[in-house]
Amino acid sequence: MTESTTTTAITHDQIRTAWDAIAAGYDAFVTDTEVWLATEALRRAGVAKGHHFLDVAAGAGGLSLPAVRLGAIVVATDWSPAMIERLTMRARKEGLENVVGRVMDCHTLDFADNSFDITGSQFGVMLVPDQPAALREMRRVTKNGGRVLVIAYGSPAEIEFLHFFIAALQAVDPNFAGVPADPPPLEFQVSDPAVLRERLTAAGLKSVTIDTVVEKLEFRSGQEMWDWILNSNPLAGMLTRGLTHDQRADARHVLDGMLRERAAGGGPAVLTNPVHIAVGTK
Repeated sequence: MTESTTTTAITHDQIRTAWDAIAAGYDAFVTDTEVWLATEALRRAGVAKGHHFLDVAAGAGGLSLPAVRLGAIVVATDWSPAMIERLTMRARKEGLENVVGRVMDCHTLDFADNSFDITGSQFGVMLVPDQPAALREMRRVTKNGGRVLVIAYGSPAEIEFLHFFIAALQAVDPNFAGVPADPPPLEFQVSDPAVLRERLTAAGLKSVTIDTVVEKLEFRSGQEMWDWILNSNPLAGMLTRGLTHDQRADARHVLDGMLRERAAGGGPAVLTNPVHIAVGTK
C-alpha cells in the first residue's frame, strides 16, 4: 500500500466517523427540513411510480423517503453505517417497504452498469472529496436514457443560515475568521453553476439543466438553529471546537436575538438559501 493510498484511506475513515457521530442529530433535527426541496427536485427529475431510483450519499433519508412516497423503488447508499441505520428506522416507522439501505462509498458504487432509471444525491455528492469520480459512478450505474440528479448549495455569499451562524460566533469570539474562501470547503465546490455544469458534462451527461431555487428554513429559537447547524455537517463542529461552554451559550443567545429581529413580530424566522437542482441525461 502506497503512502498516498494510506492517507486516502485514513481520510475516508475519519470522514465516515465524523458523519456517524452526528447521525442521530441529523435524523432528529435536519432530515425533516429537507422534504420540500427533495420533493421539488424529484419532480423536476421526473421520478415516478415504478422507477428504480438510487440515492447516493443518502444521509438519513431526506431524498430517499420522498422518492418512495412518489412510488419509486429505492436503494439508498451512504458510507456512514449510522446514517443508513437511521434511514432504515425511519422507513420502518413509516411503513415504507420499497427502500433498502446499503453502506457504500460513492466513489466506487457496488452496482452493475445501467442498473437504475434515475440516480440522485441531495447535499451528498455535493461535498465528497473526489466529486468527479462520484459523478462518473452515478452516470455509470444509470440506464441509457436515464437521468442523474444533483442537489447542491449555491453561492455561500447568499446562504443566510451560514452568515447568521458566523456572525454569532464572531460576536463571542472576535478572532474567529469564518469559513475559508480559498479554497472553499468542499460543501461549496459546485456553488458556481458553471462549475457544476462542467463537472456533470465531464462525467458524460447530456442535456444538463440547472435551476436555482430558494430553500426556506424556519427557526424559532437560537437553540433550534444551533442544533440544526451542529448536526447538519461535521464542519460546524470543527468550527466551534475551540469555544467554551459559556461561549456556546452566548452564541445561542446571539442567534436568539438575530432570529427575533428577522421574525419581526412573531412566528418563526425564515432564512433563505440558493440551491441548485441539476439534471443530466445519460
